[in-house]
Formats: sequence, structure tokens, C-alpha cells
Amino acid sequence: MSTVASRWFPFPRTVDERAARLVATGVVCGALFAIFVWPWFAVVLAVGFALRVAWGPRLSPLALLVTRVVVPRLAGPERPVPGPPKRFAQTIGLVTSTATVVALIAGSTTVATVLLAVLVVAAGLEAGLGLCLGCVMFSGLIRLGVVPESVCVECADISRRVVA
Repeated sequence: MSTVASRWFPFPRTVDERAARLVATGVVCGALFAIFVWPWFAVVLAVGFALRVAWGPRLSPLALLVTRVVVPRLAGPERPVPGPPKRFAQTIGLVTSTATVVALIAGSTTVATVLLAVLVVAAGLEAGLGLCLGCVMFSGLIRLGVVPESVCVECADISRRVVA
């Protein structure tokens, strides 16, 4: 990302995996709330994803709660993981949650529910198992040459990453 863009839309080079998994837990809860209680909560999810994509944890209420309140109270050391694939994963969440809102506006609650279920599964894998599907896709895009390896050298071989 250019210097000007990175100044306006900063994202951490590394992210504490514990924070990423807790934010994913919040996304799972929000998506389940949207499925079973109030479908329009998908708007809140989309705004949260947009804030995290653009500014990392700086403006997202969920990410701020996790990084400033919850994670500092956890025992154990920080577990840094590369930031670029996490931003990519947040972008996929933004696209999915925005498509959910579009489906709701169009009156297609079935499509909206399916998209929310996709969010539940993807965020659930991150929250429960530390498996970031967006990160796996990002690694694949690096191997295919779509994303330059210089963006994240460590990301090119995600199999080297140890999930705790």
C-alpha cells in the first residue's frame, strides 16, 4: 500500500491472534443474532467490517473492546500473526455482510440467511480453531502471484504457522 494510503487507512503489520479470535467470536454472536433475532443487525456487522478493513482496530467498537479491555486481561503472552491476511479476511467479511444487507433490501431473506451462515462458519473456524479461511486464501493468492510475496513474506507458506 502506498505511503499516503497507509497513512489514511492504517492497519497493523501484526495482529495478536487472541484478539483476532475474540473479534471473530463477536462476529459469530452478531451473525447469529441477525439470523435468529433481527436480520438488520447485518448492517452493524457490515459497518464493523468496514471500520476494521479501513482502520484496523482503531475505530471498530468490537475491536476496541477486544484490544483495549479483554485481551489486556488475558493471561499469557501476545501471539503475533501477520496483519495483511487478517485485513484480507476482514474484507471478505465486509463483502459478505454488505451482500447480506443488499439481499435484505431486495427482500431475499433466504439469501441473507445463507450469507450470514457463511459468516458464522468462517468466523467460527477462526474463533474456535484459529483457522482463518481468508488467511488461507491470501496465502494461495501469494503462491499464484496475484499478491506479491513482498506484501507478507511469512504469509506465503501458511503451513509453517503453528496454531495454539
